[in-house]
Amino acid sequence: MDFGQAQADIMALLSEAPIVRGDVRADVKQLVYVGEIGLAFDTLCSWMYEDSLAISREFYQRLLRLSVDLGEPEAVERLDELVTD
Repeated sequence: MDFGQAQADIMALLSEAPIVRGDVRADVKQLVYVGEIGLAFDTLCSWMYEDSLAISREFYQRLLRLSVDLGEPEAVERLDELVTD
C-alpha cells in the first residue's frame, strides 16, 4: 500500500468514525499529516475501543483490511466487540 493511499484511507475512516471528541480527531489528523500513519491508525482504533463506540460490520471490515495493509493487526484487536448489526 502506498503512503498516500494509507493517508486517504485513514482520513476516510476518521470522517466516518463515531468519535465525537474534537481533540481526538485533531490528534489523528495531525499524526496523518506528519506521516505517522501507523500511530494515527492505532490512535483511531484505540479511542473507539476506549469509548466503547458502536461500529458497523462494514466499518470494522475496512479497519481490519487496513490493519493488514499497514502491518498493525494489534490495533484492531477486540474491536469486533463493538460491531453492531
